[in-house]
Amino acid sequence: MRVNGKPTRTIWLAADAKDGIGDIEVIDQRKLPHAFVTVRLKSLDEAAVAIREMWIRGAPLIGATAAYGIALAMRVDPSDASLAKAYDILLETRPTAINLRWALDDLRNTLKQVPPERRAVAAYRRAAEICDEDVAICSSIGDHGLSVIKQIAAKKAKGETTNILTHCNAGWLATVDWGTALAPIYKAFDAGLDIHVWVDETRPRNQGASLTAWELNQHGVPHTVIVDNVGGHLMQHGRVDMCIVGTDRVTTNGDVCNKIGTYLKALAAKDNNVPFYVALPSPTIDWTMKSGMDIPIEERDGAEVTVMTGRTKDGQVVDVTITPEGSPAANFGFDVTPARLVTGLVTERGVCAADEAGLKSLFPSH
Repeated sequence: MRVNGKPTRTIWLAADAKDGIGDIEVIDQRKLPHAFVTVRLKSLDEAAVAIREMWIRGAPLIGATAAYGIALAMRVDPSDASLAKAYDILLETRPTAINLRWALDDLRNTLKQVPPERRAVAAYRRAAEICDEDVAICSSIGDHGLSVIKQIAAKKAKGETTNILTHCNAGWLATVDWGTALAPIYKAFDAGLDIHVWVDETRPRNQGASLTAWELNQHGVPHTVIVDNVGGHLMQHGRVDMCIVGTDRVTTNGDVCNKIGTYLKALAAKDNNVPFYVALPSPTIDWTMKSGMDIPIEERDGAEVTVMTGRTKDGQVVDVTITPEGSPAANFGFDVTPARLVTGLVTERGVCAADEAGLKSLFPSH
């Protein structure tokens, strides 16, 4: 994707790295949309903070950052004890996104087969491969999702716009590049389809209003930001042709765990016969878990609910409290959408039904 016309990924090896080993740079997504800022991660602890404090977010990008976190640890101490410690520290940063554990397991299994003196090189190489693989996977998701959008657009009257609703941010900022749910949208726009995107603000962290809208604006895709509770109204009035969202974990029965509020959108879509698709890379599938009700749901600091960041008329970026002093706030990060509400799962291998048979039809090795 591009930032001010310049091709950009969300994570990369610092330009002053030597022989493929060095610091890692990421986009500090806390600053968006008001400022585009990059930060350098120099250590395992800094990588863990970046994940835990949501400098970066999105299941695929969390996995990629965790992989580089292992690499940062290996360049300092490549021992078995250091590897085990790095694994544990990073695993504890975010409980819901399965890509985190997937990437850590991949790095640990790879490095256990390598003598300590070669682990740093091997870790950086494998982390870079994971990033490149994610880009290819997301591009393929975009191709398969484009086919879905084309089918829906073909049912519209000539000259009518295809309206797509999305929730949270599942664009390139949530991955290494392209994104999951937004990849088909970018492909559709680039192919010349007349599309428009309804962007849920996605409280409490406003990833839709802050990140999805910023991405679409950078790419020139027509869009409108809406408050979270407008989606059902738009569907009732025929102003949404399809929904597409990302996910942090999909269980083998097809249940989908995504940003809080996704379940309510799926219910509204079902009631109004609006197709509801979920886009995901295969590392987001948790083959060890049978039901979404078993997924640990992250509960975050209530300050994310009570405090909002915005830009004043004179250009200052400030935090403001929006609730009465003394009022507590609950902050559940995710909810689970049952498979029965999902029209289809869009993966790098194609589109399938949201159930075990559908998933295994695309991924028979599991």
